[in-house]
Amino acid sequence: MATINSKRIYLPPEKSDGFRVLVDRLWPRGVSKESAKLDLWLKDIAPSTELRQWFHGSDATDKWGQFKARYLSELDQNPAVQTLKDVVTKNELITLLYAVNDEEHNHALILKKFIAG
Repeated sequence: MATINSKRIYLPPEKSDGFRVLVDRLWPRGVSKESAKLDLWLKDIAPSTELRQWFHGSDATDKWGQFKARYLSELDQNPAVQTLKDVVTKNELITLLYAVNDEEHNHALILKKFIAG
């Protein structure tokens, strides 16, 4: 099983990132495609636009439990999950990249646990 990490896309790319996957639906502001050093942009695995807007509409920590449950429900029906699982089986190290500031409350953390099983 691959090691799956997550980090903000604004941090510099490192060799220790392994296969770099952007898991945001929107391209991060201020990041060029060249500097991102992505191996894959899997925007369809991100939360739906409606869920993302609801979660970021106010204090995210108050909605974390609800957001997590709703995102997991979306993942259960998302065909992009299989694409990520295929990446995981083909690579020893994967880093899920996201743009939000909150390193403790973001969809990449939920996705990481979901994929790891």
